[in-house]
Amino acid sequence: MRRLGGQVIEIAPGSPSHINPMDIRLDIDEDESPLSMKADFLLSLCELVVGGKDGLQPIEKTVIDRCVRLIYRDMALGIGAGKPPLLQDLYEELLKQPEPEARRVATALELYCTGSLNLFNHPTNVDLTARVVCIVLKGLGENLRKIAMHITNDFVTSAVNVNFHNGISTWCYFDEFHILLRDALTASYFVAVWKMLRKKGCVPSALTQNVKDLLASREIEAILDNTDFMILLAQAQSDRAILAKQLGISEHQLSYITHSNSGEGLLFYGDVTIPFVDRFPKGEIYNLLTTRPEDLKNEAKTE
Repeated sequence: MRRLGGQVIEIAPGSPSHINPMDIRLDIDEDESPLSMKADFLLSLCELVVGGKDGLQPIEKTVIDRCVRLIYRDMALGIGAGKPPLLQDLYEELLKQPEPEARRVATALELYCTGSLNLFNHPTNVDLTARVVCIVLKGLGENLRKIAMHITNDFVTSAVNVNFHNGISTWCYFDEFHILLRDALTASYFVAVWKMLRKKGCVPSALTQNVKDLLASREIEAILDNTDFMILLAQAQSDRAILAKQLGISEHQLSYITHSNSGEGLLFYGDVTIPFVDRFPKGEIYNLLTTRPEDLKNEAKTE
């Protein structure tokens, strides 16, 4: 990513990189009001924060929606500096409300505003205009991972909308996709990406090594139904059986992903299935991509 001059955004406690979940673009024409979409996003974010099997209650949703509109009022009217609020502004506005439900939501938000998990309570300080942007979430613990994924998804949607408004297509790559489908809220988001964001010039691509976990998701069928292009490399026996049933792969075709070498597999494009062999040439790009221990060892020796 850095070799391509891209922006690497590492989301983790102590990281200098920050994405403000309250960022909003009010100047983009959408089918739905940007403020209404942001309110809906913040409702689902608060639902993640508050937790519980029943989620937010109707009164809690009402006070959150009220507070969201209050903290964006000046920005929507073009008054003041025009800077987007922070999560703490929502927290403080909730504390001003008379309903006890508002205080309950505010108390749950406190950890992420003034508490030890406040990494999303800062203005965005990364270059979002870079041609390629990589968001890294691997440094997050379980308490923050779901929230970070939800905020990242909103960031991606916003970037796609801005690019579409400017006549630009957006290529989105989601690595370790089986992990992203474990959470119901995130999984439903990716179904929407594959169905709806494609209409806004988004080209989504998912990568995973764990086919069994991926196909265990209830949402994967809707995603596969909206996928025109797929590459399969060597697969374990149990995964091959699942794939054969799910994708209708013949025994002969399965032989191309059985004990196959690196760069060999099956390519699916529409109704066409093609076996392929790709001997990737060694050089600078190979050295950047390889994760083979022997390659890394040899590279260390040459240095």
